[in-house]
Amino acid sequence: MSTCAPVIPIARANSEPRAWGDLVRDNEVHGSLYTDPAIFEEELRKIWFRTWVYVGHESELPQPNDYVMKSIGPEPILMTRDREGRIHLLHNRCPHRGNRVCMTEKGSARSFTCPYHGWTFTNDGALRGYPFPSGYEGVDRSELGLGKVARVASYKGFVFGSMAQEGPSLEEHLGAAMAAIDALCLTSPEGEVEVTAGFLKHKVKSNWKFLVENETDGYHPSFVHASIFEVAKSGIGSLYSSDSTAVSRYFGQGHSENDLRPEFRKRDIPMSWFNTTADRLPEYTRRMEAAYGVEQARKIMIDGTPHVMIYPNLFIAEIQIFVIQPLAFNESVQHVTALQFKGAPDLNRRLRQQTMGSVGPAGFLLADDAEMYERTQLGVQAKRPEWLYLGRGKHRERTDENGYLIGDATDETPTRGIWRHYRSLMEAA
Repeated sequence: MSTCAPVIPIARANSEPRAWGDLVRDNEVHGSLYTDPAIFEEELRKIWFRTWVYVGHESELPQPNDYVMKSIGPEPILMTRDREGRIHLLHNRCPHRGNRVCMTEKGSARSFTCPYHGWTFTNDGALRGYPFPSGYEGVDRSELGLGKVARVASYKGFVFGSMAQEGPSLEEHLGAAMAAIDALCLTSPEGEVEVTAGFLKHKVKSNWKFLVENETDGYHPSFVHASIFEVAKSGIGSLYSSDSTAVSRYFGQGHSENDLRPEFRKRDIPMSWFNTTADRLPEYTRRMEAAYGVEQARKIMIDGTPHVMIYPNLFIAEIQIFVIQPLAFNESVQHVTALQFKGAPDLNRRLRQQTMGSVGPAGFLLADDAEMYERTQLGVQAKRPEWLYLGRGKHRERTDENGYLIGDATDETPTRGIWRHYRSLMEAA
């Protein structure tokens, strides 16, 4: 770490490309990456409006004509299911004068009517009509529909959108993260996740990248969450200790995980990942055994659900999912909901209760993290030292049997991988 390195100039001519190699190094990143509004605007163009971004889940639209308000970065998006059952991602902006056509969080609607001048659009985005049509004689209505997100794709019910007309497929973008989603779905006796518990929204005065880094940072839990670990008496703290057999892993494409399965397998107790035992969830256990067989069900219930960050905004956190939304260089929102597994009512009830206890209005877990995000955002505005050091565990970084980089549970292998991917996206033509 070079604390005496020369100051990196932030100001530059508009025509001069930014030298990202001067801001993102192997083991450190420059503080301006979190505090420069111009960098944030460039991130929106090159990451949020170019790559695949998680938007929502198919289960949030159970019936034809259902819709729900979502976002891609700060951009408001309507996720709709038309009468044929197809899912659309629409920009919530009237093409006439720019008014939002929908202000309700969710509902059922065959059409949306702009309150300003009465233009009406079908739930697949097409312009249905406008008042006093003689004023638009000769106008091609097919060119005046709601804007559509260029590409929409779904994997195991998880819906992603990309504003870029061309680029890698969703499967190429997800890569090894698909296996984490597969493992998540296996936790259901019916092989499906449902996102039906409703969302909590937490706004923090922090740059979005602090949130992304934190999700698979196995170094902080022993300190930031020490109080809740003590109250819960769950043994979670040992998963992130220096003696833990868990590993941190970087999958590529910005995706990373804390793989806690080695610790759970060492315990060899089904449902220990949820701090309970199979006999306390007899109906769930019975349904899992009926679906997968006794031996396979036991393995699934020992391994538990993944702890994976799917870049840039979807965090699957064992019992919850977090959706990260950047609003400004120093403001972000976390949308959090309890995971629900199809065919597992007894487990789902406890998942909802535990989610409220950890990330609800009186919960400890997210409050702890939010405090760290905001303190870090305040701290990084100081001019010295310029660089944030990310070298923990570099000397013991290694490759697993699948070719992915791994480190010890508390190492910064995921964070270094995330920043390498960030730099590649920002440098791309």
